[in-house]
Amino acid sequence: MIKHDWRPLTVKFDSVKFDSVKFDTVKFDSVKFYLPSLRPLRLPILLCLFAWFASSCTLPEPETNVAPASLALNYKNPVFAEDFPDPFILRVGNDYYGYATNAGSMNIQVIHSTDLVHWTRVGKNGDALPQLPKWAASYQLLTWAPSVLHQDNQFVLYYVARYASAGRQCISYGVSDKPDGPFVDTSAQPFICQLDQGGSIDPNVFVDQDGTPYLLWKSDGNCCNLPIWLYSQQLSKDGQTLIGEPHQLITRDLLWEVPLVENPGLVLHGGKYYLIYSANWWESADYAIGYALCDTPSGPCRKVQQLPIVTSIGDTVGPGGGSFFTTPDNQLWMAYHAWTAPAVGYGAGGQRRLYIGRVTFAADKPVIVRPEANQR
Repeated sequence: MIKHDWRPLTVKFDSVKFDSVKFDTVKFDSVKFYLPSLRPLRLPILLCLFAWFASSCTLPEPETNVAPASLALNYKNPVFAEDFPDPFILRVGNDYYGYATNAGSMNIQVIHSTDLVHWTRVGKNGDALPQLPKWAASYQLLTWAPSVLHQDNQFVLYYVARYASAGRQCISYGVSDKPDGPFVDTSAQPFICQLDQGGSIDPNVFVDQDGTPYLLWKSDGNCCNLPIWLYSQQLSKDGQTLIGEPHQLITRDLLWEVPLVENPGLVLHGGKYYLIYSANWWESADYAIGYALCDTPSGPCRKVQQLPIVTSIGDTVGPGGGSFFTTPDNQLWMAYHAWTAPAVGYGAGGQRRLYIGRVTFAADKPVIVRPEANQR
């Protein structure tokens, strides 16, 4: 922990609008918070922030991301210098396949590498899912956040598409006998679609140590001012049937997370389940990755610290969309995307490129070792 020196604190109010919802931004010293735009409550909010900030006269230890001597990183991020949002990396033997949200005419991008550093587009013109099911809206840049389950000789691609008749984002899946597709989705309706919660997005598959698969996702409540939850539900062995009921894992309840939490990912390490997630506004430098500890893949989960573990560093800003994968020697890594400053947001000409980081653990905290910490 770092002792807080009692220097004068700077407080600055501003406002911003996300998806037509207005928020006040409060820059409290060096930390920015997003709060619902309720100006009569500014004084009580400010007092609450001050009490939180100074209650113990200590601040959480900041993220360093510097590689220890025993973990030299001999590559540079980004490893794929094109727009590749919400990345998921699947290892098949000694080969790696990367999947990402739509770009251009591609529904689900797919790339291939043998070393995690040099990537080429594969699939049908770079697309793992060239045809969407009839219920899904096509060519609207609304096909997002893929993940892939590999069971036996079959690959199941989970993804998000627009449920055209409902006007909401929902989860579906396609099947292929090859990791680069083409994946085929013959569904007549979405696989998961919580319309009463705004829809369902950001599927991420996790396989427990006994081989049981689970699907994690987010209820898309921020589309329409509804509560937001990250969920988990068991899958059948082939990944094509939901077992039991969905379980709520975490919601948005920390100041740095406003206005949303999303992109869940899960890993088992040392007998503990680590849930990572992205939060804050996805098209900003304040977007970041947090974590929670879970008792089981179905929860309950608890957030261990008040601030994120992966944040902007140098000109690599707004990191998010994290997902875990392993190498053949069983090293744990995380794929994620980030903007390159000053081009933050698509309106500014930015791209969310593919980054990877080595995952280590300090006590119960995952530490993502990122080469960009040493590239400045």
